[in-house]
Amino acid sequence: MSTTEPRVISHWIDGADSPSSSGRTAPVYNPATGAVQAQVALADQAEIDAAIESAQRGYQVWKTYSIAKRQTVIFAFRELLNARKRELAEIITAEHGKVVSDAMGEILRGQEVVELATGFPHLIKGAFSENASTGVDVYSLKQPLGVVGIISPFNFPAMVPMWFFPVAIAAGNAVVLKPSEKDPSAALWLAQLWKEAGLPDGVFTVLQGDKLAVDGLLHSPVVQSISFVGSTPIAQYIYETASKNGKRVQALGGAKNHMLVLPDADLDLVADQAVNAGYGAAGERCMAISVVLAVEPVADELIAKVSERIANLRIGNGAGVDGVEPDRGPLITDVHRDKVASYVDIAEADGAKIVVDGRGLKIDGHEDGFFFGPTLIDDIPITSRAYTEEIFGPVLSVVRVQTFQEGLDLINSGEFGNGTAIFTNDGGAARRFQSEVEVGMIGINVPIPVPVAYHSFGGWKASLFGDAKAYGVHGFDFFTREKAITSRWLDPATHGGINLGFPQNN
Repeated sequence: MSTTEPRVISHWIDGADSPSSSGRTAPVYNPATGAVQAQVALADQAEIDAAIESAQRGYQVWKTYSIAKRQTVIFAFRELLNARKRELAEIITAEHGKVVSDAMGEILRGQEVVELATGFPHLIKGAFSENASTGVDVYSLKQPLGVVGIISPFNFPAMVPMWFFPVAIAAGNAVVLKPSEKDPSAALWLAQLWKEAGLPDGVFTVLQGDKLAVDGLLHSPVVQSISFVGSTPIAQYIYETASKNGKRVQALGGAKNHMLVLPDADLDLVADQAVNAGYGAAGERCMAISVVLAVEPVADELIAKVSERIANLRIGNGAGVDGVEPDRGPLITDVHRDKVASYVDIAEADGAKIVVDGRGLKIDGHEDGFFFGPTLIDDIPITSRAYTEEIFGPVLSVVRVQTFQEGLDLINSGEFGNGTAIFTNDGGAARRFQSEVEVGMIGINVPIPVPVAYHSFGGWKASLFGDAKAYGVHGFDFFTREKAITSRWLDPATHGGINLGFPQNN
């Protein structure tokens, strides 16, 4: 029997792998087998301080780089990522459990933000007003914040950090990334890639850890901003704590995304997209569709079509078996799997009908894996916690409504306002929906309306804390601060003389 200790995943500080001496670790599982494949270091205060100090040194160097030199580094990172993204996808699959093709899709969506960042010179330009007053010019500069913190979730270990760090780095900041301790290796791979691209040491730092590391970033006087994606309670904590400490914050929280289906919709299209959006990535995404609002009389037919498609889904090891990739993999941990199951228990106890039950799923050869089957629930009461709370798993609920207005009102009455979708062939209904729904991201016959990189990502209500959304113009505004300069160069032949009055524009 092997007595080999699992490898320890460490920090990335000063442009190099930095083993931890804290003595604290957490297990990193292979979700498909349930086996512990590594331990990740959990930083102590000395390591938190070292990471932030390294970033501050890196910032002092990086902020002196010309725009042209910064752009060269970002282009090099983009090319390296494009050439080697399969490596990163396999790392994600090994620790998160999602299938490799899904991991590749995650990377490509993150790469869109890298590509946006290559054009950053246009997005950090100031403005100039000549002769705003006689002989006086007024202009503005956009400058970096300094050291910025990113706290990312387990469900997208590459894409979510890439929503933030390409923009932050392009704008001249240094980044300290605190990845999820459940799948920490993608962050280290990205750090190594930045080094190969020519980024100065310290400008991209990876701090492994738990709440101690999070609080270290929130309370550090050096860290100027915090970017976060995760559950609403933690997003609110991040926002309140960081704001109290004088930091800028963009904290993206949870969701309960609804799909409103009108009777004129193509139900085969709806069924396909409901399955894709409800069960893709095992439902572990904040933009997943978790509730279908079926405007009668379509519910029975739609449920039948979705059930047929569920029966054909292949669930297994995300890495594939004998070259064959399943449709989706396991959940991230056994604890999370059991939490998802508890919501199905709640729905059942509240009187809902479990049409397809994913509880207790076992996969041959992977009996100890963290698998949970696609679950379809009908007639769920809107008072049930299984309806009101974010489940973050492959559970799709159907609520039957009688009118468009009833469906719209249900969406608007919810706590969250992240994403939503309407499926219809009625342009007037779609236009009214997009105008009246109180949600930040809307799909019209599109189930997961994640905006492209040159727009911005973020919800409303309890799905976003702070004023700035992720990436796009919002991102560049968030990671820079503006100086306004009023300048006068006197003509050598004239002199203004003394005037103690209030300055006037003339």
